[in-house]
Amino acid sequence: QVQLVESGGGLVQAGGSLRLSCAASGRTFSSYTMGWFRQAPGKEREFVESISRSGSSTAYLNSVKGRFTISRDNAKNTVYLQMNRLKPEDTAVYYCNARSNWYDYWGQGTQVTVSS
Repeated sequence: QVQLVESGGGLVQAGGSLRLSCAASGRTFSSYTMGWFRQAPGKEREFVESISRSGSSTAYLNSVKGRFTISRDNAKNTVYLQMNRLKPEDTAVYYCNARSNWYDYWGQGTQVTVSS
């Protein structure tokens, strides 16, 4: 069992930055591919970025390319999402995800609101 707790969301003006953190419980953090997803009001949840177990490779949504960066610290059981040059369309609840071949865990989400 893995528990994920997100933090770092908030209200920011367009062009600003936020850094999301996701702290994971358990001793097997490095066994999971970690990802960030988001869900805007009235829309389906969408993939934002993911990072491999070792941190050597990442994948991202095209609309966040060059603005968002995912990273992880396996010693601290934490994954981060650095979000720069935020846009109003980035407004959503952001969810942390831990995925392995057998398990799929989600955090409770953190609200990010970008004002124009």
